[in-house]
Amino acid sequence: MFQILYMKNQEILRIKTISQYHKLRELPSPEHPLISVIDFSTIRNSIYEESFSLVLDLYAIALKRGFKGKMKYGQQEYDFDEGVLSFIGPGQVFSFDVNLNNNLSGFLILFHPDFLWNTSLARNIKNFEFFNYSVNEALFLSEKEEKLLITLKDIIQQEYCSNIDEFSHDLIITKLESFLIYSNRYYNRQFLTRKKSSHMIIYQVEIILDNYMNSSQIIDQGIPTVQYISNTLNVSTNYLSRLLKTLTGKTTQQHIHYKLIDLAKTKLSTTNLSIGEIAVELGFEHPQSFSKLFKAKTKFSPLEFRQSFN
Repeated sequence: MFQILYMKNQEILRIKTISQYHKLRELPSPEHPLISVIDFSTIRNSIYEESFSLVLDLYAIALKRGFKGKMKYGQQEYDFDEGVLSFIGPGQVFSFDVNLNNNLSGFLILFHPDFLWNTSLARNIKNFEFFNYSVNEALFLSEKEEKLLITLKDIIQQEYCSNIDEFSHDLIITKLESFLIYSNRYYNRQFLTRKKSSHMIIYQVEIILDNYMNSSQIIDQGIPTVQYISNTLNVSTNYLSRLLKTLTGKTTQQHIHYKLIDLAKTKLSTTNLSIGEIAVELGFEHPQSFSKLFKAKTKFSPLEFRQSFN
């Protein structure tokens, strides 16, 4: 049911689906397979928080009241002492240094990356930097700001709990994107004069891969290699892979593949390019190699993935 990753001096519990998270927290089955809003007051303390670090293959937005302490986020501490709103992206390792308090209140929004495909948010979510390791403080909200975000959260929850129709998905995506845009405004206000956290290597890897894959380099030179990224960062390949494994649960090569599949999904769901054209744009010499990797990582062929939106 749950995948346990064994790393040096550490066990990490990987949660791949919304349903798995609900089971872990002993909550009822989710109303929707790809998105869920959870009231923190309904979550029971879990032995897993004492024994395991967690990594979610999901996006997580948490508004926590009554929580005092630190969260271990990658290899650094995430500070909740002043703020209440935090964000975690897929594949990021985290744990708490204390159990959840009995008086904890607030909410958790979880959504799977697949919920975004074929939407503008699939393209734009990388622009919300608070999902990266480069931020290590919870966001402070005024009472007015908090009420606005709670209203958006309530609408999202009402939509997926109601009878789903042809408008439901678009409405949820619209409110979710509004939630993130407002949060971006508040983060820019809070950190306008602050230096980014010193935990920058994962952020630099993201920038290197984004720049490479969104330029002609990937067509001219092919898929980026582990050696290329290591050379760009001036670190050894072994050191980089060990660090990324600790931070994200993935080696450098797995991280490259994750980025390729992420970009492939966007192209398959938002463009009319053929499978062969997408393969070329992603640096593959042969479309068959692209299709093989895509199916290995997603369980779907590129064509099957595209047809799921028709």
